[in-house]
Amino acid sequence: MEDDRSASGSPAFSKPGTPNPAAFDPLAAAAAAQYRPPSQSKYSQLLAVIEDMGRDIRPTYSGSKSSAERLKRGIGHARILVRECLIETERSAKSRRRRRRASTPRTRLW
Repeated sequence: MEDDRSASGSPAFSKPGTPNPAAFDPLAAAAAAQYRPPSQSKYSQLLAVIEDMGRDIRPTYSGSKSSAERLKRGIGHARILVRECLIETERSAKSRRRRRRASTPRTRLW
């Protein structure tokens, strides 16, 4: 007789015989949920990470180890994004200064 937990009825499988990695690994599910398309700006990604981190604060205070781990990963990811945002801002400011210098007419003082 066949087991009651057939491949099609189990939440661990999306199609019969095809495992769903998120059902086995909650960390993979969290990573997939945090993935953002590369077309978003670093700042938008940072805001999204901070928003996701906000959901884990209360469970962490309640003693949830998985929420604490997600929060730690979120903090690490946010730190990286903050650095990248600063670099992006500095590059943008430099290019604006260069464009301004190139567009202003130069006058000779002598």
